[in-house]
This record gives sequence, C-alpha cells and structure tokens, in this order.
Amino acid sequence: MSAILLHPEDNILVITAAVKPGDTLVVDDTSLTVDAAIGVGHKIARRALEPGDKVLKYGAPIGSMTQAAAPGAWVHLHNMKSDYIASTTRDAVEQRTSS
Repeated sequence: MSAILLHPEDNILVITAAVKPGDTLVVDDTSLTVDAAIGVGHKIARRALEPGDKVLKYGAPIGSMTQAAAPGAWVHLHNMKSDYIASTTRDAVEQRTSS
C-alpha cells in the first residue's frame, strides 16, 4: 500500500511510498489513480474536492481548496491554502505587496 487514511472523515490520503502518474492505489476498498509523481508525506484527494472545500487530515481541517481536485490528484500548495498561517507562495507575496 502506498497511501494511508489517517481518520475515517479525512478527504485526503497520505502517501507512504513514492508514486508516479498512472499508479493505482487501493485504500479502504476504493481504487484511485494517481495523477502526478508524488513523494512520501504528501497528500492526494480521497474524493473529488472543489474550491472552498475544507481539506481534512486527522479528522480536522488543515486548509481549503483553491482549485478542484479529482480523486487521486495531488493536494498541495498549488491547489490548496492554509486557513491558519500566511502562505509563502509568490501569489501570496504579490497580493500582500500590491495592497
């Protein structure tokens, strides 16, 4: 198994062994096809996620989606944001300096 479900309410899975595009993972009797090369510790969508959806890890919200993600898609700073700390992405810096 290359991914684990940390809490039954989570909408993401955590990668436990590096995966590549097209790899199929089976977690909790559900098959997901990975869309990108993803390293250990990163997240993939357990189900379809839409902009504004809370990202749940350990059963608790860790951020919100900024873009849609299909099941098996990599979930990271390119499509989610923290709801608790300021982001250090270039977009966030540009927003802060242009105000």
